[in-house]
Amino acid sequence: MRKLTMLIATVGVAFAVTSAPVQADQAADLKAMANAKIKVWAHDAKVIAAIKAQNAKHAALDQASIIKLDKQWRAETSASSKPMIDGILGNDLSAFLKGIQGKNGDLFTEIFVMDNKGMNVGQSAITSDYWQGDEAKWKKSYGNGAGAVHIGKVKQDESSQKFQSQVSVAISEGGKVIGAVTVGVNVEEL
Repeated sequence: MRKLTMLIATVGVAFAVTSAPVQADQAADLKAMANAKIKVWAHDAKVIAAIKAQNAKHAALDQASIIKLDKQWRAETSASSKPMIDGILGNDLSAFLKGIQGKNGDLFTEIFVMDNKGMNVGQSAITSDYWQGDEAKWKKSYGNGAGAVHIGKVKQDESSQKFQSQVSVAISEGGKVIGAVTVGVNVEEL
């Protein structure tokens, strides 16, 4: 990795990795994976149907309602009862995404699909927030139109301790973008 931050602890030396730019060869590999692999299953009929259903269900939501849902999700991440999170994790799309992740071994660290407002539709594991619409992963995939791919910086994932880049792809139907998918890719497995 090109950019590391070292922290000196009183008991010894600890290393904390910030983010590093994706190297040219990694970026090419990640883009090729997005085009040859991720886009294929991201446009599966199950994915399209789930996004369209949520887009219709949430068509009238305003920004205040989206923020309220995001706050509820964040609160549930540390609560014993997680009805909103369990509802998403237990849906058919999440089961499909867990299957995709499982078939790819350690290559994918997370997968989540977002609607036309940037809210989670399905995911392979719990995300820290429900609304991704204020983040580059959604803005630079969904926001850049059909066929758009966004490659995020390489970061060390806290839970897995693996280096990953988030690859985000716009999902479209009939040339119109309806949502996006973000896949955490373990760059050590490329």
